[in-house]
Amino acid sequence: MEVRAEPVAPPPLPTQPWRPALAAFAVDLALAIALVFGLSIAGVMAWAAVRGLRLGLAGSVSGDPQHIAAQIGEPQGMALVAISVVATAAAALVLYAWRRRAAPGERVASHAAARRASTWGWAVLAGLAAFALSAAVTTLAQQAGIEQVPSNQALIEAVGARHPAWLLLFVVLLAPVYEELLFRRVLFGRLWAAGRPLLGLVLSSAAFACMHELPGTGDDGVLAGALLWTCYAAMGGLFAWVYRRTGTLWAAIGAHAINNLIASALLLAGVH
Repeated sequence: MEVRAEPVAPPPLPTQPWRPALAAFAVDLALAIALVFGLSIAGVMAWAAVRGLRLGLAGSVSGDPQHIAAQIGEPQGMALVAISVVATAAAALVLYAWRRRAAPGERVASHAAARRASTWGWAVLAGLAAFALSAAVTTLAQQAGIEQVPSNQALIEAVGARHPAWLLLFVVLLAPVYEELLFRRVLFGRLWAAGRPLLGLVLSSAAFACMHELPGTGDDGVLAGALLWTCYAAMGGLFAWVYRRTGTLWAAIGAHAINNLIASALLLAGVH
């Protein structure tokens, strides 16, 4: 008689009092903001130094400091995307290693969950649902005369027009990994471990949305900005849900990558 092995359920994350966990969540978020901001500034300074050196070697730099600064300019296109990717990825890795490193038992359970076919079924479902939600909100907004334009769309389109392969690398492969590591593993996981998964889902999704579309900073009006923010928050909630449902961060990464792949493919089809 054939004996079927039951799927290995991930062990519960270690519990801790939720109030200290909420304070730790706030510290994690503050550290993430400081690290991303500081590393972004360092990246811009490094880019400016390299560009200034290249212009100097070519004999193109001359005049007063203001004129030199104008000649150097600001990072655009691929340089700006690379600085953003490196800053956010480095912040996520630092916070994971310093504040929320997975225990050996968690890693074993996560790898076991990643080997289950059902895990990837849930990941595909969550990724398609995230894109469908975004598309539905965008369509309804357009019918109501509200044009939603993400603040980074012009940059993404410019990079996609000139470097489509690099765009896919950044948006489909790299961004889902470091964003899920930061927002789901570190931030959501902090309150999940304290027995407050719903609170963690709400707060981490709000932080995820603010990183993508800070309310009030766009040029499309308050309502359009609020709708964009809500879409990003709902996506974050779906990714947190599939992480908890499957017990492995790889499912959330997969769902995030599927959403980004569809969006990027449609964007590239429109710019080429």
